[in-house]
Amino acid sequence: MERPRGLRTCLYDETQLELVLADMAQGLAARLDRADPVAVVGILRRGAPLADRLVAALQRHHGMPAPLRLDLRIKRYEDDLTLLHPETRLDENEEQRALELKGYTVVVVDDVLYTGNSMLRAVAWLAQKQPQRIIVVTLADRCVTRLPIHADVVGIRLQVAPPDVVECNVPPYEPTFRIELLKLDAAGGSSRG
Repeated sequence: MERPRGLRTCLYDETQLELVLADMAQGLAARLDRADPVAVVGILRRGAPLADRLVAALQRHHGMPAPLRLDLRIKRYEDDLTLLHPETRLDENEEQRALELKGYTVVVVDDVLYTGNSMLRAVAWLAQKQPQRIIVVTLADRCVTRLPIHADVVGIRLQVAPPDVVECNVPPYEPTFRIELLKLDAAGGSSRG
């Protein structure tokens, strides 16, 4: 898939993001009650490997036992920033339909919180599973949600112009872990939601 064209500037490199992730893990650890079972949910695509990195940091530095780990496929935009669905769509499989989360603390992880469409859809679906509570985690918060959603644990707060795009590059989808700011060319596309 071709990446949108425009001027890219690296805002955070891998070394900086590893420190950000460690701070996020510490902030999340302070919010978790060790007596409660934990489920960590990554929003596909890039929220899933971020959730794996966060779980690894929690286990390594905070002694967290292995949580229930699952991913949700929520689509509104394609990776080239083309609008796919006017409504944010969650693709639920049979295993997810039967999933029981009553009594769990659910941690939902995504790469960028922008308009809030994807995260609100995930939280609404998870709330139907009756968890004890839901904690929202994002690597980058653009601080301009249009919906009543906020992140409880934020790696980086970025206030950038609406037409600019915050691109989180997360292995295995990209070769290096970094955050870039993309200023689109006139023919480059539109921003994510």
